[in-house]
Amino acid sequence: MFHIYCPYCEELREEEEFHPKGQAHIARPEEPDTCSDEEWGDYLFFRDNPRGIHHEMWLHAVGCRKFFNITRNTVSYEILETYKMGEQPTITAEHLAREEKNAREEKTNNAQVAEGGQQTVGASDAAVASVKGAQA
Repeated sequence: MFHIYCPYCEELREEEEFHPKGQAHIARPEEPDTCSDEEWGDYLFFRDNPRGIHHEMWLHAVGCRKFFNITRNTVSYEILETYKMGEQPTITAEHLAREEKNAREEKTNNAQVAEGGQQTVGASDAAVASVKGAQA
């Protein structure tokens, strides 16, 4: 069972109190009367279905009855953040990709390589020296 944080009630509540209402941050056409049927249909019916980070609108139906947004990972179902309507998310797919890239680069920069090209990630200097000594 999920526990979801309501940004209006400011507390964690059980999942059964909430209802998902679809993708968040969908811009309504500025002049619906001048839209083509295809543009209007796209607005009404077509939504993103990404694998990974997704922003969704939810309703706290049993509590404060207010709409709010959730940033959720669709692969792991992990809820990364909740925020009020009108606010922008702090976590995006681009943000997480940038963090993962930085973590990989840091790990690569901290890797030690013994003679013979063997990578010794996390090995102590003594372990690297013993490998070098054994190869000599």
